[in-house]
Amino acid sequence: MANNVKMVFDNQFHGIITGHHGSSQVGPAEGALAAYDMVLGGLGACLNHTFQTILDKKKVSVHAINYDIHGEKREEVPTTLNLVKMDVKITGADESDHKKIEKSFKLATEYCSVYQTLSHVAKMEYTITYS
Repeated sequence: MANNVKMVFDNQFHGIITGHHGSSQVGPAEGALAAYDMVLGGLGACLNHTFQTILDKKKVSVHAINYDIHGEKREEVPTTLNLVKMDVKITGADESDHKKIEKSFKLATEYCSVYQTLSHVAKMEYTITYS
């Protein structure tokens, strides 16, 4: 499956990224996404899709999943990510499903292509909490 985005920038690094499902401002403007915002957002989107697919197959239901993803870059050039921390908050899960949820999330990290790509340059950490 091919993926495609188009980007147009002015001479001040302000741009628009457009993909199959929508568009967003990119660059230093107020309300625009920076490059690493998109990288971390891509990680969250890929991981969530993989995780939700696994939960569906296991017939485990949750009300919502909130991700707080923090990335730290190296000081050395190239300044790739050094550490990625994810705080994952699961809302509306039965307590009896917590072990299944945690195993499913671990499996999602193994199958998510973006997670696997980033794990080659950064230490990946996550915590799961419930409410």
